[in-house]
Amino acid sequence: MTVLTDVKTRWDRVALRLRAELGEDLYTSWFARMEIEEFEQGRLIVSVPTRFLKSWIETHYVSKLHKISEAELGRFDTIHVRVRMRAGVPQRAAADNHAAHAPQPAMSPQPTPAVMAAAQAAAADRGPQLDPYQTFETFVIGSSNQLAHAAMCRVADAAPGAVVSFNPLFIHAGSGLGKTHLLSAVTHRVKERRPDRKVMFLTAERFMINFVMALRQRDTLAFKDQFAAVDVLLIDDFQFLQGKTMQQEFCNAFNGLVDSRRQVIVAADVPPSQLDSIDQRMRSRLMGGLVVDIEMPDLDTRRRILQSRYETMQKRDPSVLIPDEVLEFIANRVNGTGRELEGALNRITAYQQFNHSAVTLDLASLVLRDMQANPDGSRIKIDDILKIVGRHFNVGRTDLLSPRRARSVVVPRQIGMYLAKKMTARSLPEIGRRFGGRDHSTVLHAVRKIEDQIKTDDKLAREVALLIRLVEQG
Repeated sequence: MTVLTDVKTRWDRVALRLRAELGEDLYTSWFARMEIEEFEQGRLIVSVPTRFLKSWIETHYVSKLHKISEAELGRFDTIHVRVRMRAGVPQRAAADNHAAHAPQPAMSPQPTPAVMAAAQAAAADRGPQLDPYQTFETFVIGSSNQLAHAAMCRVADAAPGAVVSFNPLFIHAGSGLGKTHLLSAVTHRVKERRPDRKVMFLTAERFMINFVMALRQRDTLAFKDQFAAVDVLLIDDFQFLQGKTMQQEFCNAFNGLVDSRRQVIVAADVPPSQLDSIDQRMRSRLMGGLVVDIEMPDLDTRRRILQSRYETMQKRDPSVLIPDEVLEFIANRVNGTGRELEGALNRITAYQQFNHSAVTLDLASLVLRDMQANPDGSRIKIDDILKIVGRHFNVGRTDLLSPRRARSVVVPRQIGMYLAKKMTARSLPEIGRRFGGRDHSTVLHAVRKIEDQIKTDDKLAREVALLIRLVEQG
């Protein structure tokens, strides 16, 4: 087995990519203890310390791990995850058993009860990092989320010992629509206004990690006792809860809290009826409470989300200046989630800061050219692009499709190819055929040339942005 120094260096970059893409919590949970063992002959072998980690990574993350590793290590055929042996300890069959089925035999001196209790308490506290910005005051309410917001406020403001109106409360929505924001808002509100109530906010993955830790420390009783004292339990990303034993443990905690009239709030990407990996009895209990969905924001809500995010940006950096007409343009262009709207605003802001220029509608259109309202490009046709480019440059369609090499024809032709690639779903060979039977390499050259030029040529950038708007308007 050979592991070269430069491969280890590149593996460190793989780890950085994983951390950046997955976030600190997921990376720490599943990849922080992964090590590279071998990389040769088209095969990458990595190791983790437990069978549970191996099983979870192979089930949920092996494709992403393969893709990110190839970006740093180069192309390879297969990736294997193995459980590594601890130094000086013989491998035993029990060590390969799933951690959720039975605690493993002790392989080192048992920690003292005080150490075990401290470790368990620390594990329980390692929930999601609460964002101080994610409060009820910063949550933008619209027709798509007002019921979810009202239900969460009711729970957060409930007095200790009061009869709970609906329990459990189940919130479901796609990624980026505000589930985690509302969970964080409840946590902040309860801690602020009801400090006598104990609130616990966990992701499903953190719940599983804590349980496995308790098993390995032979202290599942302390794990169960955590929930006995909780007044409000919030679980995020519930769809990731896996394994019969894990689900049974959650079900026990859930039933104990609900039966004693303490609040449980669960958030997931789909409604309970679509949680195929969850036991039917658990799904039935979840459906017995209040189930609320959050829909995609409408235009008015998108406007208010953008205005809120823009005001926050200006408080941090007064030099950020985005005209109202550009905010309106973003609200109409980006028909997506609040996260996507914020991403579009960040791109506009970055362009302003990096180029030291005012943001106009034309430039905003150019910066967000890949975030059009119809991402599949089904409405825009190459014939429309040919017509608008020809009219703008006063060049006939016959000339655009001809072999003529005059600059007055070549530049409009290349811009037309660039727009066809960026604004339609057509392939390079098909675009080449529609532009007078040209080869796909000619189209690729044109696209790359225009991309490079608009980075340095402001006049051309404004011209291309104008053409994009003309094509979209039809």
